[in-house]
Amino acid sequence: MESMSNQSATLLVIFGATGDLAQRMLLPSLYGLLRDGLMSERLRILGTARSELDQAGFRELVGQALARGVPSAEYDEAIVADLLQRIDYTPGSLGEASSMAALTDRIAQLRDGVIVYHLSTAPRFYAPICEMLGNAGLAGAGTRVLLEKPIGHDLASAIDINDGVTRHFDEDRVFRVDHYLGKEGVQNLLSLRFGNALFEPLWNTRRVEQVQITVAETVGVEGRGDYYDHSGAMRDMLQNHLLQLLCLTAMEPPARFEPGSVRNEKLKVLRSLRPLGAADAGIDAVAGQYASGAVNGQAVPGYREELGRDSDTETFVALRAHIDNWRWSGVPFYLRTGKRMSRRCTEIYIQFRAVPHSIFTGAKTEPNALLIQLQPEERISLKLMTKTPGLDRDGLRLSKVALDLDLHDAFDDMRRRLAYERLYLDAMEGNGTLFVRRDETEAAWEWVDGIFAGWHTAGYVPKSYQAGTWGPGSAVALTERHGHSWRE
Repeated sequence: MESMSNQSATLLVIFGATGDLAQRMLLPSLYGLLRDGLMSERLRILGTARSELDQAGFRELVGQALARGVPSAEYDEAIVADLLQRIDYTPGSLGEASSMAALTDRIAQLRDGVIVYHLSTAPRFYAPICEMLGNAGLAGAGTRVLLEKPIGHDLASAIDINDGVTRHFDEDRVFRVDHYLGKEGVQNLLSLRFGNALFEPLWNTRRVEQVQITVAETVGVEGRGDYYDHSGAMRDMLQNHLLQLLCLTAMEPPARFEPGSVRNEKLKVLRSLRPLGAADAGIDAVAGQYASGAVNGQAVPGYREELGRDSDTETFVALRAHIDNWRWSGVPFYLRTGKRMSRRCTEIYIQFRAVPHSIFTGAKTEPNALLIQLQPEERISLKLMTKTPGLDRDGLRLSKVALDLDLHDAFDDMRRRLAYERLYLDAMEGNGTLFVRRDETEAAWEWVDGIFAGWHTAGYVPKSYQAGTWGPGSAVALTERHGHSWRE
């Protein structure tokens, strides 16, 4: 008999089903799964939120979200109609006992196998929702719960939330979402590393000079000022997205591509990160906040102008991190994320060591480099030295040329999937490989808390930078004092 842990879900309950994330990402992702025949025929979807909608009203909202979020070339009225027939809605507010009773009654009525709860709400509601489900007898075997980041705002709050959730859901039934792990480009990083024999002999301190991981945005806070001002770039981006990319780049080969093996290796990386404290504030741990400037030729206000008040929240972070283990000893990992940057990109740049001696008199050689670009386009580029065409009495002249793999060109007959399609499919089937385990989350917070404590002890405040640039001058100095430069 099939274990409940591996059975496909028959009911998906989305808390916060009228919110922005649900409308932009979750509902179009469910459409994509249904369109591609990847959704169980038995799956029903129950939405819940504080909005006082009936089933017809919610289905109308879903239809509007799909019309906006699904590309016209992929939009099919018959599939929309099929999805809408699977959808139900029950209002629910944690502060109202009657609405919670109605919600749990409806869940119990619809239950016919495995339930997946997706908590697309503020993290402060995670533990109360799980307690409500547990008290109603709806959190035992045959149930799973998805939690959106951030899990808390520091280590202590993360532990509190995790304790509250795991009081009712065993750890192997908790799926912590980092939507970057659902991106094709991030999964391609795993394929590149562990599906090819070419790179493994080079993937270590003997051959790698430096690694840069950048997640840059051109947008500001976009109406999320109150949330962002309590979060900042470190909590919003670096503690989760960048550290997950760091783990996938630096981890040892797992024994198997399955949840325990992959997440064990990621945890080892997080626990090998060298602490950054007060002595590193402003030197190897730089924070910035954007002032007014221009992005893509358009004038934009500064962070405080957008917020409407003074604030010391960082909108930019750059770190020089070290992984103290045999593979990476001595290799700097430069991490950078920020808003109102010069261009939008997510990329991993690996620079190899230079040749030990050049035999080409007068010809300049440059180190080889591997660029793994995740957005806006997915591309892998290997930079090599080659002869410049032509004749020259002084000998060979060299140029750096890229061997490019454009994943959209290579798979131009395949549609671009939303990250939540992969994550939903895996959660429905109980596969936690691309989700974050509790000990990973808490190890990441422990390291980040040390940086915040160091900044506080040193009295360090974010440095101003002009919107449309690559951060404050101290971020440039962070690399250049060690003979490196940011890839821009």
